[in-house]
Amino acid sequence: MAEEPDPATVADAAADFCADTDDGEAILETVLAVDGDHETWTFDDLPLDSGTFGELVSRDIVVRAGDEYRVASRDGVRATLEGESLSTEESAPGPTLAERMSIDFDGRALAGLIGALAVVVAMRLLNFRSVFQGDHVVSPANDPYYYRYWTEELLAESDGLTDWSVVTAMPDGAAGTRPFTHAANWLFASLLGGDQWAAAMVAAWVPIIMTVLLGIVVYWLAIILTDDVRVGLASVFLLALTPVHAVYTSVGFLEHRPYQYFWLGVTLLGLCWIAVDLQRRRAHTDSARAAVRAHLERPGTWLAAGAFGIALALSAHAWGGSALMFIPVAGYVGLKVALDARNGISPLLANLPVLVGLVVSAAVAGFLHLRWGWHEPFTAIVPVLVVVGAVVVAGLGELWALLEWPTSGLVGLEAVTAVVGLVAFHSLRPDEWAQLRERADDVFFREHHGATEIGSLFAAENAIILEPMAQIGIGFYIAIGVLCWACWVATKRYEPGWLLLGTYGIFWLALAAFQVRFAAQLSIVLSVLGGLGLVYLLSWVDLARTPQLFRTRDSDSKREQRARSPVADGGEREHSIRLPADRTKLIALVWVVLLICGLNLFFVPSLSAQTTYSDGEFDAAMAIDDHADAVDRADNGEFVLSQWGDNRMYNYFVSGDSQSYSYAANTYDDFIADDDPDAWYDDEFDGRVGYVVVTDRGEAPGTNAYVQLHQEHGIGGADDPLEHYQTISIDDEALAFAVVPGANITTTGESGETITVATEQTVSGETIEYERSVTVDDDGNLAVTVPYSGEYTVGDETVEVSESAVETGETVELE
Repeated sequence: MAEEPDPATVADAAADFCADTDDGEAILETVLAVDGDHETWTFDDLPLDSGTFGELVSRDIVVRAGDEYRVASRDGVRATLEGESLSTEESAPGPTLAERMSIDFDGRALAGLIGALAVVVAMRLLNFRSVFQGDHVVSPANDPYYYRYWTEELLAESDGLTDWSVVTAMPDGAAGTRPFTHAANWLFASLLGGDQWAAAMVAAWVPIIMTVLLGIVVYWLAIILTDDVRVGLASVFLLALTPVHAVYTSVGFLEHRPYQYFWLGVTLLGLCWIAVDLQRRRAHTDSARAAVRAHLERPGTWLAAGAFGIALALSAHAWGGSALMFIPVAGYVGLKVALDARNGISPLLANLPVLVGLVVSAAVAGFLHLRWGWHEPFTAIVPVLVVVGAVVVAGLGELWALLEWPTSGLVGLEAVTAVVGLVAFHSLRPDEWAQLRERADDVFFREHHGATEIGSLFAAENAIILEPMAQIGIGFYIAIGVLCWACWVATKRYEPGWLLLGTYGIFWLALAAFQVRFAAQLSIVLSVLGGLGLVYLLSWVDLARTPQLFRTRDSDSKREQRARSPVADGGEREHSIRLPADRTKLIALVWVVLLICGLNLFFVPSLSAQTTYSDGEFDAAMAIDDHADAVDRADNGEFVLSQWGDNRMYNYFVSGDSQSYSYAANTYDDFIADDDPDAWYDDEFDGRVGYVVVTDRGEAPGTNAYVQLHQEHGIGGADDPLEHYQTISIDDEALAFAVVPGANITTTGESGETITVATEQTVSGETIEYERSVTVDDDGNLAVTVPYSGEYTVGDETVEVSESAVETGETVELE
């Protein structure tokens, strides 16, 4: 005998049918009416066309009964028509640990996730051609070369993958601010062989790999919060198309950011798992104490606590602004304690997993600093302060819950406790406080030389509302609406999961309002909020089913409550995605999604292209490298002076020393504004600067160094060619010059006679003529300094100038 169809499964199929079919509910009512009049029936008994009837059969709403048909489950179809919810199993056994910790994939969901992750990768490979230049990986922007420098330094110092001393005793420059990032880069490069190719592959692909992992984390986070696969996929899709995030995680963009974003996502995932698991157990259990006890008895709770604790510690060691990572979690704990107290839940027991996670974070962060010397002392102290503060706040919450006092007073007392803790820290640890202030100044107030990333997300020059669209997309405003809803719902109901996203969302939104570079962290939170908003918007215009979160439920139905699996990643999840069968609806769906996300398809390539290097700039770097090798400048005179935003790139490819751009930032603009670039050779460059790259800034009036070098190629007119700048690469984007002492050509002549000294040079396929008009002095001597090797005409005679003479300042006499 065939197994009786499950009513909940039939109800889901019927709901899908109604969503995909015009007049779907009327059709189902007709079928139910016929089924009620006959035990079994035939196709001829229904006033339907064969196509519609075939849809009902294919979806298992109608099944065969011998040679006739019947409705698979009248209860299931009726529940759909009446807007009720059915459980798949009335009394399911408790889920296993594997079931609690797994992501429940079905075929379509898995295909959708793979597709969304493919979009993530595609949006970050837009610069593929400009990054992969022959055998070279040309990272975009300036800062990735700092991380590439330390990757190669650590590889050079280590004896292979097993030599962990390079991690446990890093050089001060690497251990001081971003030790985890450097250690991870070294580890991955060592796994690939530890050579130059391995370092280049790490630089190219680590941002992509870490972002794919983040996409999986974001999907899982959305599933836990909403029980809706479509929201999970929409969240990953929005993250994929977020311009600011796509730029900072594009191919070759090796920084601390890909690691930081991933660990931020894992921190949110662990905290969310803990929050939602307790929330659902409380909703499905009559006793709050029993729900907390069941929550604490589950191994998954402690796995999540350990995961978020480790993630929080590693994110703190991944970048210089590590203390910022502890602020939102501290704020969340304070608000969560108040939320528990308000809802009659023991704040101390309910937050015990979070407290344990914070202890793990403090232990890991402290170990890495005290034993391995990673980061500065405040990185070990701040997590301890957060643990102490969280324990104090949880204790206060326990007292508040016992006395049943209004929680508004508790929140105020928590704020006072935080202030007292900061004052105590300042008084008891003044050195660490000073270090913390210094790091804060470096993160927020250091000189950035006009870098666009320090502008506000709500820049006034872009009418305030336009910059979020350029950096995040129209989805920003949808997500902000859902963020407001999340904050509101957290004040009205016991929703710790939405409280978590609301806390983190507001924190990173405030930082992004200060500096737009924090919009990438904000986008991780907004992608989940925007994913929910997008699916809801599509359901509002009747192009998708209402998100599971907003479907009408009978809150008093204990049968329904107990039927749902009370685990963070369980419950009534949508196990499949389905496109509308109606072609008109499908086209409308595509148009709505394009309307919301279409601008991002322009902003992502546009912003990404701003960070790449042109062929001319790369050719300049290669020309300088070839010249340095040819004249053997390995020990001296390899430094490249350029505008600060390109400086690390040039020096990485020429000397490998791309640790700092401060000299270029403080020198280049003054140099190109000076009218006498030759004077800089004796006063500033000799023994310090070996090359100069002048980047196009458009037409400029006057005769400053920019005009003389970029527009006149250093050769000027007959009276003013430069003596110490040898043109080695020419392109409209950038010109490269070797800074040389120059060879001294000497000869004799009649006093007062003007003699022309000239040579032709071929640079980057162009022929340039270097010509000097020199007057013989009163003693009948002529001396001129020239920057090129080769044959010169001196009046009616010729002389050969060697490269070594140009490089060493030798005198070449013309007899």
